Amino acid sequence: MLKKRNVMTIGTLAKTAGVGVETVRYYQRRGLMSEPEKPYGGIRHYDEQALARLHFIRASQWLGFSLDEIGELLTLQDGAHCDEARELGEQKLTSVRRKISHLQQIERALNELVQKCSAGHGDVYCPLMASLNDGVEDATTDKHKVR
Repeated sequence: MLKKRNVMTIGTLAKTAGVGVETVRYYQRRGLMSEPEKPYGGIRHYDEQALARLHFIRASQWLGFSLDEIGELLTLQDGAHCDEARELGEQKLTSVRRKISHLQQIERALNELVQKCSAGHGDVYCPLMASLNDGVEDATTDKHKVR
């Protein structure tokens, strides 16, 4: 006896993957997922492979990959292109490290401004608000001084 493949409607697929139906449709329009044929007078059915694809897309997004980058990763999914996949991963890692560095610079600048606010006495002068009104130096510089 043949084992029946687990089939789902788009609603069941989406719910199982923790996404909305429109998200599945959007991924289909973007070419990240295929759309099963619709039988005459029936509804489309999705299998476990579609669910695995959705999980792959969501895991990739969690790691910070854009949908375009995920499309590239999907072309390498057969496992025979490890060098190319590693290169994409290294590029993403470099980007994440750059963002972390930028966020640390922002943290230092905000910390300095908040400390100045805490040290204020007398007048209703707020260094944080003054800095935002005047503009803060470019975040790529090492020092975060208020202009």
